[in-house]
Amino acid sequence: MLRRKLGNMEQAADLAQDTFARILAANQYHELREPKAYLTTVSTRLVAQHFRRYALEQAYLDALASQPEATSPSPETVALVVEALAAISRVLEGLTARTREIFLMSQLDGMKYVDIARQLGVSVNVVQKAMIKGFQHCYQAVYSTDAS
Repeated sequence: MLRRKLGNMEQAADLAQDTFARILAANQYHELREPKAYLTTVSTRLVAQHFRRYALEQAYLDALASQPEATSPSPETVALVVEALAAISRVLEGLTARTREIFLMSQLDGMKYVDIARQLGVSVNVVQKAMIKGFQHCYQAVYSTDAS
């Protein structure tokens, strides 16, 4: 299944290994009633994560390609930025679609709450509440003792 979805034997092998590593790290494999379904679910989520990371990396590399050569970051910096973008993406996935959209419109696009409300057809109060949820979620992701 992984080979079919990824179209690459090496990537499929890497994700298969990641799948088993994740299952073993959870240490709940002996309690599984449907091990095949569980394997499929974990591996499918890892494939989705792989494609999201690839899309982020490509967007970043495309943005870098439009920069003058003198301002191009080192390969190490590129790797660090891609990893940071992937971590941010994982955190934002925990928000509802609307809250994530509002949060990104404010934080990335620099839009004012009034403009966001007007564009989305909601009240400023809805935007404020979504921003509070977004900030609380990000705070929990960064400062929670459970975060790894």
